Order: sequence, then C-alpha cells, then structure tokens
Amino acid sequence: MKLLIQGNNITVTESIHDYVEQKLQKAVKHFQNITGKVDVHLSVARNSRIERKHKAEVTVFANGTVIRAQEGSENLYASIDMVADKIARQLRKYKEKHLAKNAHTQTRQEEIVDSEDVVEIKELNSDRPAELPVEVVRTKYFTMSPMTTQEALEQLQLIDHDFYMFHNSETDEINVIYSRNHGGYGVIQPRSDSNARTGNYPH
Repeated sequence: MKLLIQGNNITVTESIHDYVEQKLQKAVKHFQNITGKVDVHLSVARNSRIERKHKAEVTVFANGTVIRAQEGSENLYASIDMVADKIARQLRKYKEKHLAKNAHTQTRQEEIVDSEDVVEIKELNSDRPAELPVEVVRTKYFTMSPMTTQEALEQLQLIDHDFYMFHNSETDEINVIYSRNHGGYGVIQPRSDSNARTGNYPH
C-alpha cells in the first residue's frame, strides 16, 4: 500500500503519521489485492465556532475505482478512527458488489433513475454565464472514463459525496448523478438549445 499523508493547518508529526498508517493498514488488510495508492488529507478548521474542526479525508485507488470517505470530530485521532472504519466498510461493499456482479442481472438504467428526475443543466443555470463562486479554494481534476449510469451510481455510493459527474458511455455526454433529498437518485443531463428556446423543460 502506497500511503501519502498531507496536512492543512496541521503539522503531520511522526506520531500522527504512524497512527494513520496503523489504522489504514488494518482497514485495507483484507483488500490488499485491490488496493493501490491511498491518499490521506488531515485538516483543522481555524474557525473556533466550528465544532467538528478536525477532519480526516481518505481516498483509496482500487483497481481503477476511487473509494473515498471523510469524517470530522473535535479530536483528530477520533476522526482518523472513524474514517478508517468507514473506508473499510466502503471497500467491503465494493468487493461484495463486484463478486456478485456476474451472478446477478444488471439492473436496467430506467429502474435506477426515473425519467422525471432528469433535469436540464441550462434550466438550473438560467441565462447567467457559468462562473465559479468566489469561495472556491480548491480545484480537482480527474480522468472521466466512459461508464453507464449503473456504474456511475456504484461509484457515487463509494465516494461519500452527494453527486458524481461522469462520461455517459451510452450518450457520449457529461452527466451528473446525485442523491435526492427525499430518497433515490436523479441524473442531470445536457439538453440542446432548441429545446431551451421552445420551453420544453421536464416538470
């Protein structure tokens, strides 16, 4: 396991490094055959009003799949404990799904995402040009390998986020799959300008 630990507003001491390594070695112990690089980001919020100011974020690269988890608490070591437990559960879930993948029929795309949940990006943005908010302090880049909506859903469930952007292999477009507040998942898909001009929006 290749381990990389970074800190923000915190010095990663030898004791902290050893503790993280010990916890993550235990977390990936039964998944060494699929685990490659592990990135750890530790941070402490400077705002005293933030209760869970000690945050631990772990990203595991397993067989080309990104598995991510994050936890925050009032204690750095507690955050490390919790995120290690969560990443172990995520790895177990990933392995179980892929072991069962050949034994079960893949769920059809329309069974995962109801057509009423497909929203046009232009409708959300209105007529305003796309721009980043001034609060953006971090930019991430990643490779978008073509995948189905089912595969994107599986990826979303592994990264501990509310949404996941992916390159839809069936439409050759960039889509976003997200967790709905009232349960289930939705997909945001682009729509041509001709539909926008005619006001043909989904309801």
